[in-house]
Amino acid sequence: MAEFVTIQGLDVFAQALKILPANVARRVLRGAVASGGKVIRDEAKAKAPVFTGKVSQGHPPPGTLRRAIALGRSNRSSGPGKEVYHVFVRNAATSSKGRKVAVGGKFDAYYWRFVEFGTSKMAARPFMRPAFEVKKDEAIGAIAETIANRFPQEAEQLGWRYIKP
Repeated sequence: MAEFVTIQGLDVFAQALKILPANVARRVLRGAVASGGKVIRDEAKAKAPVFTGKVSQGHPPPGTLRRAIALGRSNRSSGPGKEVYHVFVRNAATSSKGRKVAVGGKFDAYYWRFVEFGTSKMAARPFMRPAFEVKKDEAIGAIAETIANRFPQEAEQLGWRYIKP
């Protein structure tokens, strides 16, 4: 159920990135995509509900869901000229043998999917999908702005004289 944003129309920046050395272009692209992801992550944190009632013994403290929302780079999906970042909710990890691995109680928001999608006994209170829908255009703007700012900086560090198109 993952949603992706593919940005079209950044042809000038794409051409500019091609003339940079690969490691420099990768840094610019990573920083740009991460800045777009941060916009969506921050909105998801703002929209995440916080329990205000009495917490039962053994249940996560209020605010756990909000603290567990994170942004991470996908090493598996990223590659030359392609950067993939995910906004996700941390929960207790499982090993390859299916055993729970300690992650730390303050981030174990295993229940996030019940909140996002609802259950047979609880209505959905979505926060991830609405955050994406509301902020995807702003995230694209943040990506373009970061590229526009970082490219001249990287070019200058290489000793190049950069003239904006």
